[in-house]
Amino acid sequence: MSELLNTAIKSVQQSKAAWCRFITGNDTGTTGSHQAGFYIPKCASALLFDEPGIKGENKEKTVKIKWQDAFFTDSCMKYYGQGTRNEYRITRFGRGFPYLQDDNVGDLLIIAKFTEEDYSGYVLSSDEDIDEFFAYFNLAPGETNQLIDTSGISKPIDRIDQLMKSFVAQFTSFPETRQMAKGARDCYNQAYEVTEKTLREKSDDILLNWVDTEYRLFKYMEEKIYSTIISHPFANIDSFVQTANEVLNRRKSRAGKSLEHHLSEIFTHNQLVFEEQAVTEDNKKPDFLFPNAACYHNLQFPAENIIVLGAKTTCKDRWRQVLTEADRVDEKYLFTLQQGISKNQLKEMFDSHLTLVVPNKYISSFPLEYQSKLKNLKDFIEMVRTKQKHLPNYYLLF
Repeated sequence: MSELLNTAIKSVQQSKAAWCRFITGNDTGTTGSHQAGFYIPKCASALLFDEPGIKGENKEKTVKIKWQDAFFTDSCMKYYGQGTRNEYRITRFGRGFPYLQDDNVGDLLIIAKFTEEDYSGYVLSSDEDIDEFFAYFNLAPGETNQLIDTSGISKPIDRIDQLMKSFVAQFTSFPETRQMAKGARDCYNQAYEVTEKTLREKSDDILLNWVDTEYRLFKYMEEKIYSTIISHPFANIDSFVQTANEVLNRRKSRAGKSLEHHLSEIFTHNQLVFEEQAVTEDNKKPDFLFPNAACYHNLQFPAENIIVLGAKTTCKDRWRQVLTEADRVDEKYLFTLQQGISKNQLKEMFDSHLTLVVPNKYISSFPLEYQSKLKNLKDFIEMVRTKQKHLPNYYLLF
């Protein structure tokens, strides 16, 4: 764990309120927007003021934010309530503020409140730091842009809450990742009466909802499995550290496989032919190979009909791994839950013949000139389906 990440986690733990979200092109101006400062949703208004703003009135206060434990800004917390506006923002970071550049798109912004005038701010750039921060607070990537729940206990939500409790009650130890992912999907699908038509027509939204549901379900599972352990004093520091590491490692391991499991289910419901972790050259194993390894190794099978897809929750540092996983295929694809990436990195990706696939609702967080080059999940599925429609059944039955 990096020193910066460790400090950010401690600040969130000790704060009165804390909030995080990915820095987007709207923040840096690369989407063509010229908004002032960071927008804060109404659900996180407690980060700015003890009392919510009153429609028809503006209010503001000046605060000190210590950034990266290194320097301060005299910033402004604002509520705009006059006219048609009804929004909260943090503004005034000063000339030369280093975290509103194009290269910061996709970084994780964290703000922690200690008093009405004293705050800390952190910007995490590396995939490892972002993943560990999410793992520590058991956050799904889709759970950003709201107050961070440091209690570790999910809030009950009627029917789905009952279903998740029933699922957890079946276990005395953690189920394997594929079973946990299926449990989350079953809970969500039953609670919201998800149909086959919905799975095909709203793949992007369904995938995000499955991912978020699994994070919540995992919180319930942790609460049950670890409640007995944490209710008694630890014998020594080593046993405490061992348990803490076990919790964090399980969270990171589950999060990494969770996305693959849910994508696999989406592809299956869309009747695509694919293979997970198929072996290519040098024992490389891309996350998804369409149609399968047999076709890939059959040199008579047209390379243009082979599609390689990687799956990574965040990809600012890891995207290059996908480039080496299948030598027969020039153009590769990477599905990610990353919300925004800088223009420089996107250019490098596209120059390397890597196309990003992202949930449809996240496309607007990318620089404007690259949004049309991205694929959402539904478009990717249609592309694969179109290629496979024209393939002889012989190839698809390997």
